[in-house]
Amino acid sequence: MSPEPLPPVAPEVLAEAVGQLTARLRKKLDAAVAECAGKALAGSGGSVEVRFGEDTLVILRPGPSGAVTEPGQAVCSCLLAPRCLHRAAILGAAPLADADTVPPADPAAPEPSEGTPPPVTAPLTASSVPVTTEEARPSPTPAQVDAAAGLWLAAAEALAAGVTAGGTVVQAELLRAAHSARLAGLPRAEAAALRVVRGLRTARERHRGQRLSDLTAAFRTLLAGAAALASGATGAEEVGSARRAYAEGGSLRVLGLCREPVLSATGYGGVTTHLLGPDGSLYTLSDVRPGGVSRAKGAGTASVALGGAVLDHAGLARGGLLIAGATVSADGRLGAGRGVRATPVRGADWSQEPVAAFFARPVREAVASSLDAAASAPGDAGPALLGCDVEVLGAADDHLLARVLDGGPLVRLRVAHPHPELAHAENLRRIGGFPGVVLRVLGRPDPDRAATLRPLAVGPVPGASSSLRLPEEWRGHADLGYDRLQGDHFPRPEAGAAPGTPGPAGTDPLADAPLWRVRRLLETGVAGGRRAVAEAARGADRTALGVPLRRAGLAGAAELAEGLAAEADRRPRDSFGRLVDASPEAYARAWLASAVHLDAAERALVTASWS
Repeated sequence: MSPEPLPPVAPEVLAEAVGQLTARLRKKLDAAVAECAGKALAGSGGSVEVRFGEDTLVILRPGPSGAVTEPGQAVCSCLLAPRCLHRAAILGAAPLADADTVPPADPAAPEPSEGTPPPVTAPLTASSVPVTTEEARPSPTPAQVDAAAGLWLAAAEALAAGVTAGGTVVQAELLRAAHSARLAGLPRAEAAALRVVRGLRTARERHRGQRLSDLTAAFRTLLAGAAALASGATGAEEVGSARRAYAEGGSLRVLGLCREPVLSATGYGGVTTHLLGPDGSLYTLSDVRPGGVSRAKGAGTASVALGGAVLDHAGLARGGLLIAGATVSADGRLGAGRGVRATPVRGADWSQEPVAAFFARPVREAVASSLDAAASAPGDAGPALLGCDVEVLGAADDHLLARVLDGGPLVRLRVAHPHPELAHAENLRRIGGFPGVVLRVLGRPDPDRAATLRPLAVGPVPGASSSLRLPEEWRGHADLGYDRLQGDHFPRPEAGAAPGTPGPAGTDPLADAPLWRVRRLLETGVAGGRRAVAEAARGADRTALGVPLRRAGLAGAAELAEGLAAEADRRPRDSFGRLVDASPEAYARAWLASAVHLDAAERALVTASWS
């Protein structure tokens, strides 16, 4: 029989199983989890079985949601069950289920069809420009403050342990605190904790797609949110909502901008169509389900499930909708409630209003707004879309160099989705073969790179002779994830004209600034824990940490980094002079202060690079 994948397990079920283990068994847990790989087999009635030796059998019986959500759904045949190592190891090896396994996001929406992804597992790439606001909520209650304080302490202990020591026991404590946050009505804090646990698991398993910078950002978000809630001084924006809140939008007319393939690391795929309202507000309509890249490719021409509209996503990206009874979330996602009715309307070319006004906005102003919105948005929301006109200078390494027209900055165009089965990379390579072509580009600024744009769609610049020549049915733009540019879509080179060269890329303020030293110190702490930070900044290295920062005028970053290094190396003693473990909370505060300062400094440098 071939191995069967383990079903997802609710965080609280795993936390309870680990909590029942003795100290001796906890020390053996990580090794037992590693031994579970590939042992699961399909059992009767949809169950999954894992055998340990000849006499011990663990059976998982998922509920209707496909996840193990109750302790009784995981049983072991050994004499120590349910307080046994076998049961806890299997639960620890299984993927984490989402906090909310009931997916309806719109209170008026019909029941979701089979395969509709939960809101956390399938990250939908969407605009972060708000169009409505959630119903006002009071400041955190005493119970919420207590839950946040517990989550802060668990997160601080996980940070002090780092990836190397952040095994199943540490993760279970964080999951226990996350569940308490959920019971107290703090869904945003719980979601942040689950992202950290998943990041720890991915890093420990050394997956190819793992990035230490992502886990560092997840820790920063979790600690900052928990600290704000534990102080009791924050408002409803940190409390969040258990389900995506949709507000009545009345009658709404939206015009298509482009389609974007959506892929998640958990096997979901689909499409997000970006839309523009008459006042310049951005909206999105998504269709994401299990299926990976094949689902993402096919969803580009799937029907739009909104109010009976007879359009597919390809038609919507180049058309529009008149929506009656529209429901809209705070981040611009359109709901598909029972009372929603949608009628297709004629779209607008990118050269026509109100779309043209979206591209006419000063690029630095648009970048600053996009990055600020992403920094304040919950979860994994990326920067909002921006549009600009550029002249392509040529290819350089793994990107294209282009200059924003009318005296704008030199920018780098990088692939938005690198998967080889999507059209992004091929289209960008073809564009690089036509230096001098001018394009109207719609994409997202990269928050981690100076003057870098990840284009989702391109179109001709109105009035420009050396621009794209697209088919009439494309309605003035090409979706880089789906449409494939050909040679006849580009202007013919003038006779005798020599190919241009991209020239120097210019200075990169983000790479040239010594802030990379702070970033490396923070990521070292995430990877190796408190001890790794102390070792990295000990002795002469501590001087080397602060001096370059002060020379660059970054005295604040230097002071915070040195404070982090000193706190990491602090070894308190008890009244008898014996060394004792330092509290992780002071270390977490020092790490968070440096991380928040670094994030703000890098965002300011990225914004400045667009000048």
